[in-house]
Amino acid sequence: MSWLTSSWSDLGITAGKAVLMYATALVGLRLGERRTLAQWTAIDFAAAVAIGAIIGRTAVASTQTYAIGAVALVSLLLLHRLTSLARFQPLFGRLTDHRVRVLVADGHLRRDQLRRCGLTDDDLLAQLRQHGVFDLHTLKYVLYEATGGLTIVPENDQHHASDLVDAGLRSSAGFPIDQAQRQN
Repeated sequence: MSWLTSSWSDLGITAGKAVLMYATALVGLRLGERRTLAQWTAIDFAAAVAIGAIIGRTAVASTQTYAIGAVALVSLLLLHRLTSLARFQPLFGRLTDHRVRVLVADGHLRRDQLRRCGLTDDDLLAQLRQHGVFDLHTLKYVLYEATGGLTIVPENDQHHASDLVDAGLRSSAGFPIDQAQRQN
């Protein structure tokens, strides 16, 4: 039954390391960018999984010291910060971030883009219903943003040619710029 119970000193050490790792992570994340806790990109998700693994292992593994866990955690947080800054360089940003995808154009589903995003018609339609959209023909565009959110541009929206939507269309993958310009 030794695998089921532990000595009070081992339990105290584990609890102490868990508290220290939690505090280290909290301070590190608080000093980091707010985007770490907002909608995640691939780099954010990878960092979160690795952070969880380091915290968990350091807290419960008897061979793992707090110092080793803290150094690994801080190194990972610094790497995440450097990667976040490198994303401002267009080439690196293309390597780390998903591009905007136009999922609906002029009321028509663009199934090739849905497939590229790993979405089914039903996935998109469920999201549209949750946003209060019940008729595709009332839509000018639906943009699938790099963060995984949807931007819904109604057909009758007087601002559908705004700079923000145009920027999204220009930076999108799989949507010809000349087609976007013709439609506006």
